[in-house]
Amino acid sequence: VTSAGVEASCWLADPLDLPTCVERVRHLLDLDADSRTIDAHLAAQPHLAASVAEHPGLRVPGHVDGFEVAVRAVVGQQISVSGAQTILGRLVARYGDRIDAPFGLTHVFPAPQTLAGADPDDLPMPRSRGRALIAMANAVAGKDLVLDHRADRSTVRRHLLAMPGIGPWTADYIALRALGDPDIFLATDLGVRQGLRRLGLDDVGGDVIEAWSPWRSYAMMHVWKCLERAAG
Repeated sequence: VTSAGVEASCWLADPLDLPTCVERVRHLLDLDADSRTIDAHLAAQPHLAASVAEHPGLRVPGHVDGFEVAVRAVVGQQISVSGAQTILGRLVARYGDRIDAPFGLTHVFPAPQTLAGADPDDLPMPRSRGRALIAMANAVAGKDLVLDHRADRSTVRRHLLAMPGIGPWTADYIALRALGDPDIFLATDLGVRQGLRRLGLDDVGGDVIEAWSPWRSYAMMHVWKCLERAAG
């Protein structure tokens, strides 16, 4: 990403996929965000003003595939990042289609139709989590659940929370990454809590956090930035 735009190299099986590719890159990098409006709102918040000045135009990372990020969210519940990566690698190796790509990629992420037909007992994870994963795959495959930025967010959240094994954190994380919801705040996230403490905030449900709405997703990026500064 540069001040002039974004340079991206795309490998396409069909040139007609180019518009879809560009749209997904824009969503991945949150290029359609109204950064001036967001920054103006958050810069007026005392606890965030310094971070906004240091990191103007901070975006929220999206994803190129809503179903993939939803699977990652379900798999990653209550386990380490490395543990989740191992499980996801096994899922992709077993259920993803092989491809011959010029840059080392060997598989595409499993399609919802493929995972929908899997047996929960065969998945490399606790059975309850496997059932949640397959239920979500069935809903996406049947088009009852749409996981992209054009979907109705309240409907998606309601649908996700109705599935056994999917709680508020997971539903909100999917809304953040897959749907591009600008007003998500993962109040129970450990990193968020640590960042808030560094900002001198202990009450994640207080009026200060509410004042960051309707841009709490972006506020959360600044809260996480506090941890990066501390680590550096």
